[in-house]
Amino acid sequence: ASITANLNYLEDRPAVSVLLKTDSTKEVRILMRKGQQMKEHKAPFPIVVELFEGVIDFGVAGEKQQLKRGDLIALEASVPHDLFCLEDAIIRLTISTADSVSRVEKVIN
Repeated sequence: ASITANLNYLEDRPAVSVLLKTDSTKEVRILMRKGQQMKEHKAPFPIVVELFEGVIDFGVAGEKQQLKRGDLIALEASVPHDLFCLEDAIIRLTISTADSVSRVEKVIN
């Protein structure tokens, strides 16, 4: 899998695609254009977010922190969080195999 191959940004919302699956995780790529957002939501299982490229404001329980290239953040299940893209971004999201990518897609629609 490649996090940088076939980058297809969408103009109206973030683009979500599954890069690969293991026995315990799904590795998901989220492509965001400057100005796009993911409103506050919660994941039913722990997640890890890695910012591969770009800059985002990452809100956790109402507190914002700026993430830039190379930054990682891990959240336990049910922690409210949101994203706002400040510079076009490539985000790697690690979710449990018990979680669904369709849940992530619903957050952006």
